Amino acid sequence: MSIRRIVGLAFLLLVIVGGVWLAKLIWGKPFNFDHFQTRVVVVEGLKSPEALSSIRMLEPYGITSHNGELDDLSLKADEEELARLKENYETLMSYADEDLTEEQRFNKRLMAYPMEQEIKNERFRYYDYPLTQLYGWHNNISSFMTGTHSVTDLEEAEYYVARLNKIRTQYEQYMEQLKKREEMGIIPPKFVLQKVENQLRPFITDDPKDNALYAAFKAKLDDLEGVSDEDKTRLLNETETAIRDVVFPVWAELLDYTIQIKNIATDEAGVWKLPDGDAYYQTQIERHTTTKMTADEIHQLGLSEVARIQGEMLALFEAEGYDTSIPFAELINNFTAEDRHYYPDTDEGRAQIIEDYTALIREIEAGVSGMFNRTPKAPVEVKRVPVFIEQGAPGGYYEQPALDGSRPGRFYANLYDIKGTPKFGMRALTYHEAVPGHHYQIALQLEQEDLPLFRKFSGYGAYVEGWALYAERVAMEMGFQKTNADKIGALQSELFRAVRLVVDTGMHSKHWTREEAIKYMADNTGMAMTDVVTEIERYIVWPGQACGYKIGQLTILRLRDKAREALGDKFDIREFHDVVLMVGSVPLTILEEQVDAYIARKS
Repeated sequence: MSIRRIVGLAFLLLVIVGGVWLAKLIWGKPFNFDHFQTRVVVVEGLKSPEALSSIRMLEPYGITSHNGELDDLSLKADEEELARLKENYETLMSYADEDLTEEQRFNKRLMAYPMEQEIKNERFRYYDYPLTQLYGWHNNISSFMTGTHSVTDLEEAEYYVARLNKIRTQYEQYMEQLKKREEMGIIPPKFVLQKVENQLRPFITDDPKDNALYAAFKAKLDDLEGVSDEDKTRLLNETETAIRDVVFPVWAELLDYTIQIKNIATDEAGVWKLPDGDAYYQTQIERHTTTKMTADEIHQLGLSEVARIQGEMLALFEAEGYDTSIPFAELINNFTAEDRHYYPDTDEGRAQIIEDYTALIREIEAGVSGMFNRTPKAPVEVKRVPVFIEQGAPGGYYEQPALDGSRPGRFYANLYDIKGTPKFGMRALTYHEAVPGHHYQIALQLEQEDLPLFRKFSGYGAYVEGWALYAERVAMEMGFQKTNADKIGALQSELFRAVRLVVDTGMHSKHWTREEAIKYMADNTGMAMTDVVTEIERYIVWPGQACGYKIGQLTILRLRDKAREALGDKFDIREFHDVVLMVGSVPLTILEEQVDAYIARKS
């Protein structure tokens, strides 16, 4: 038995002999408020073997069996989760504020916030679309297996095969979800289902060895030391069998269902079409912006920001000698059409993009340190979005590092369409997804030892994405956007987020069609049409989410101005960033309270 496993078992033994304390911790109201908050996270975490595999918190103690299991997606599991949520909320509120420390009262507010939202909006629990081109189950499970599931030894390789063989069970649970929504009339638009169909068909290959699940596993085995060739051959044979006998039949059944449901779907893009859809959309705005703003307010803010940013871009174009008298759409499209902005549409060109993204990260890591007192210990690397999902994936996204250090933070770049990676836009995307954007914020949050577990893993979109968009602005203010073309790229990135406010509210509140939203975004951003379509269809299946970016950024910028004006010479940008980052992901209203408290302390 390994030392790590002995330590893990000893730890469990110590917990077990706690007797009454353990009973209270698990089944009753824990004596200690901090223990209760830990219990909530631990219990929910233990319910998700996939989340445990992602964060790798138990592996250092030799506890690994969860790596052979998949999450329970059944309706029964939903009901149990809701019951636990209500019970946890009742217990949480039973702790009297006067018996808690100031920090505990703060943690109580933060834990209560999402619970209250879930309970208040219980009637809309099944209003989302689990079958989409973006975060549909078929994409999630394949990305999880090929990317997140670690294969560091023979045991984890065995777990990979075990999980493949359990895909049928999870798929049947997933179908419960789809059929419940079908009965309620919660059906994605026809064009979304067509994209899903286009993703499902090529995944079913003639030879299982040509499938991504096989290729990714083989690559991991090839890099694995200390495992015999006989074991590797056996595992690959078992994987081939699982893909042929389990995975392919499941994908074929899901393809049939997608075609069937497409026949009764409509082309209406907005959730206004759903029963009580306007009320549902308002709940999503509040959830994703953590504000009480209305759709009309957000729409007008978006139009105002679009006009402001385009004005700044026109000044840069004029400085570069472009004719700014022509319509903005024509100007930006002419600029983005110039061949000088793009890499060769080859494997070598795509490899160079990854190499150049990596160089940009290293450059800003070395130059931005004067703006931050704290930087994450975990490194960040650049990877290509897996080919089998890139057609429906966003231009870039971030994956958090593993707690045990086995996996760094990752910035995934979408290289499906070479026109989607203009050189002038690469810096802004790097600063958003990696440094000092998502990687600094998310990795630092995970690494803070004094944060309770639930705060380590909380993620409010307006804060998380607002910080990443704010990070783009910080990099430009520091001069990392070195040319006017780079600055145009940075402003185009910000313009893109402002346009999102307009099109998201346009489709879901003002009854815009998909085509109207595509035209507005294309006319006002100059983005590649493939990217425009991908983004618009993302907002269709994820209503309100796109609104958090700009509102979060504008809030952080306003709070920075507020602190700088109030403190004058006492203002320190590094301290301000500490205040914003060290509190972890919180609602914007609570973030403002933290900045106000910082101002009061420094005044």
